Amino acid sequence: MTIDAADLPEKPGGTAPHVIVDKIDHPVMCAEDIHHLSKVRRLRNGDLVSATDGCGSWRWCVYEDAALKVVGEIASESEPSPKLTVGFALVKGSKPELVVQKLTELGIDTIIPFIAERSVVRWDDAKTERQGERLTKVARDASMQSRRVWLPTVAPVARLSDLVSFEGVVRADRDGDTLSSINTTVLIGPEGGWSAAEADSTPVVGLGRTVLRAETAAIAAATLMVALRDGFVS
Repeated sequence: MTIDAADLPEKPGGTAPHVIVDKIDHPVMCAEDIHHLSKVRRLRNGDLVSATDGCGSWRWCVYEDAALKVVGEIASESEPSPKLTVGFALVKGSKPELVVQKLTELGIDTIIPFIAERSVVRWDDAKTERQGERLTKVARDASMQSRRVWLPTVAPVARLSDLVSFEGVVRADRDGDTLSSINTTVLIGPEGGWSAAEADSTPVVGLGRTVLRAETAAIAAATLMVALRDGFVS
């Protein structure tokens, strides 16, 4: 089947799968993505696939015998500006994965798990490394699902003291000020709330009138931040 380049969509989306490759000029899928497209998505030869290097460049390809055949020119998308960061205190169970997945889908650029004074969850070195790898994979998968061409950075676990000096940083808490476009880093506290010392560390923004779970607050903050940056609200 011959595809006319003029008929290709202008951006990744629709039902076409989206994959991340190392080199956009010669896109090659990893084994896991090949399995997903062939066994789960059951792609047929000639089906469209968008490929990205995760650094703003992407192009259209077609699936052909478990490989990618280039059919479109390389396109580039400008890096989001300003970059947005959400830091969240470690939460229990699989909730960190949920937070990373949803923040990636929403368009946050840097995601930083951190330890606060009242954090119940604290990972040892082995678990920190293991979970870091897992969260990076979650962000990669969510980037493909949401058709991102700029992958987010999932930073190593930090301490709150490492983050309070960031430009535009605020903490989320009840009765805070309205979030604005200059608040480019929002920190979400632990289930136990901020300590007295932490409460004086940064300006405060509110995310609504109700008390939110930590993971819900992270998602709410990300939604508002991206909507302000991208002009969906003013």
